Amino acid sequence: MRPRTPHPVALSAALAAIGPLAGSAGSAGTPDLPVVTGLTLDSRSVLPGDVYAAVPGATRHGADFAAQAVRAGAVAILTDEAGAAIVARAAADAAVPPVVVVPDPRRAAGPLAGVIFDSQPEGPGAAPTLFGITGTNGKTTSTYFLTALLAALGRTTGLIGTIEIRAGADAIPSALTTPESPQVHSLLALMRERGLDAASMEVSSHALEYGRVDGVRFDVAGFTNLTQDHLDLHGTMEDYFAVKSTLFTADRCRQAVVLVDDDWGRRLAATAGVPVLSLRTEPDAGGQPAADWTVTAVRPSGLGHAFTLEGRAGERLQVRTGLPGTFNVSNAALATVMVLASGVAVGELQRALDDHDPFTTEVPGRMQLIGEEPAAIVDFAHNPDALERTLASVRRPGGRVISVFGATGQRDESKRPVMGAVGARLSDILIVTDDDPHDEDEAVIRRAVRAGADAAIREEGLACEVLEVFPRAEAIERAVALARPSDTVLVAGRGHEVWQEVKGVNLSLDDREELRSALTRHGFSVLSRPGIES
Repeated sequence: MRPRTPHPVALSAALAAIGPLAGSAGSAGTPDLPVVTGLTLDSRSVLPGDVYAAVPGATRHGADFAAQAVRAGAVAILTDEAGAAIVARAAADAAVPPVVVVPDPRRAAGPLAGVIFDSQPEGPGAAPTLFGITGTNGKTTSTYFLTALLAALGRTTGLIGTIEIRAGADAIPSALTTPESPQVHSLLALMRERGLDAASMEVSSHALEYGRVDGVRFDVAGFTNLTQDHLDLHGTMEDYFAVKSTLFTADRCRQAVVLVDDDWGRRLAATAGVPVLSLRTEPDAGGQPAADWTVTAVRPSGLGHAFTLEGRAGERLQVRTGLPGTFNVSNAALATVMVLASGVAVGELQRALDDHDPFTTEVPGRMQLIGEEPAAIVDFAHNPDALERTLASVRRPGGRVISVFGATGQRDESKRPVMGAVGARLSDILIVTDDDPHDEDEAVIRRAVRAGADAAIREEGLACEVLEVFPRAEAIERAVALARPSDTVLVAGRGHEVWQEVKGVNLSLDDREELRSALTRHGFSVLSRPGIES
């Protein structure tokens, strides 16, 4: 997904534009640097006229694939000293394009791609208004809510996120929450070429850590929350917060909207390097200062909630979300205030909310309702906080909660027993099963989740029944078999995903389809309205 019309630029000028990131930018091979039209980190996606950025990887250096990139039309190679040595050894007497050596090619690639693709030119109206959302939970739903609200305002929109990438009407599945930096810049250039007015992007901690949004400046950045997750990468919550907070600096965004329901959000709002609008969506139990915007008068409305959003100066907006869970109140409020921060007037925004009901848009695999009797729900909750919020939101009067979940392999092991304990506290029947084990022993993962559940039951006197059922499709089947019409069956952890990775093999598995099939086999009805299908 690149713009149809390239933006040719002299590589020497592009390197000069990124300044210190280019270092001395010494070159080997042909002394004159060429005019280039693109940049990629993937040798398989090289187009004629591209710079191939050869970066070190976990097991191989990208320079190992330089010959493939050159055959595909790369006119220059951007790499480090080690990569240049690999290219030189492989080239022998063969002609090679210029090899540009920089201290850190991954960090240089994003800003350089921004110059080459001309992805965010300066000046009002020159590029789509860009919204970025980070946080542990709520990023995907909030970006979908943003997109729906912007569309209700008559804007043409783009989306870059976990589930899909959209540039107007075109959509492709996503492999990463945030794509690699050259792809981000090429997508932004494509959106500008197509005349899109606005774009929303999920910004994960991995994206920030690995430079996937380097060279991108958001018009409005949003923060949802920070809870335990990804500690296999970051080590501690302090380090996790430090990475997230890098989004809220002047070189990455112009202004921010920060949820201040937790200590991390309050700390970020106080230390961000850009103007901040604070947003409180949960009752204040700690006597904190008033927020710029506050959610009040939350009340049930269908499966979701209606609420009032009050500004510090007395402004009021009446908002509704049709999605279950009070956390979707937070997601809807965040999207609303971010659009306000972009310059939309309160009155115009209220008319769009009244006329279009944008926050009832279904988000694939996020509190996605598959059936109503029993209530059958698929959600992406895959960490303790998200699981607790989801389980707490799905219980119905007179009904039981039957939950099905596991934990991901080769990820933060410390959250496994915590998730088991959460499931035991908030479920009547907990079925422990497999998530994506990757290369780890599935039984070891299940045992850790179940140990947390069993300990909570023993120490807290809980009445939850715990079962261990695998593979995952059989666990979903068992949950439906145990369900009564008044119950809720929650299948959590994988959401929209359609493949389960087991020891290097991708197995076809879609929780939504498995749940639909099980409901049908047991004589329960399923919903068929738009948005339920994969």
